[in-house]
Amino acid sequence: MPAVPESVYLGIDPGLGTTGYGVLRFRPGTIDLIDAGVIRSSAGDPLPERLDELFQGIVEIIDRYMPCAMGIEKLYAHYSHPMTAIKMAHARGVLCLAAVQRNVRQVPLPSTRIKKLVTGNGRASKEQVSGMVRHLLGITVEIKPDDVTDALAIAIAAYESDRNDRKYKGLGRENG
Repeated sequence: MPAVPESVYLGIDPGLGTTGYGVLRFRPGTIDLIDAGVIRSSAGDPLPERLDELFQGIVEIIDRYMPCAMGIEKLYAHYSHPMTAIKMAHARGVLCLAAVQRNVRQVPLPSTRIKKLVTGNGRASKEQVSGMVRHLLGITVEIKPDDVTDALAIAIAAYESDRNDRKYKGLGRENG
């Protein structure tokens, strides 16, 4: 299989109030942290304005770094917190829309798959995920807020998921 050139992946931890993002460059044998942070919307603003803040923020990041793919956590709704799920769905929707409008392929991943691809354990704790993200990126200090750590983990998982898919597809061509 031919070598994959360097690839820039954007990881997104969606939230209405705070959306974490992480931009990573993957090259054979290395991962470079390009940028990471949060996009915040103002809690006192009406919902449409908050969604526009998230949309404009992610468009700016996509336009600046031109990622080949955007990893984003799949929506999970717990029956005891339906309003949280609805707010998350609104935020996730505008983030996905921005990616589609900028022709950025999306890699939706459930949280257990993210944990599995980053740590090897689909039930890993937040501390285990954070520790592995820091290890993989060569960061010695704690990454704050957690939304940023989660976004970086999602970017890593999206890349690994794609890499596994390429490997699987490559095996299929050789054997069939």
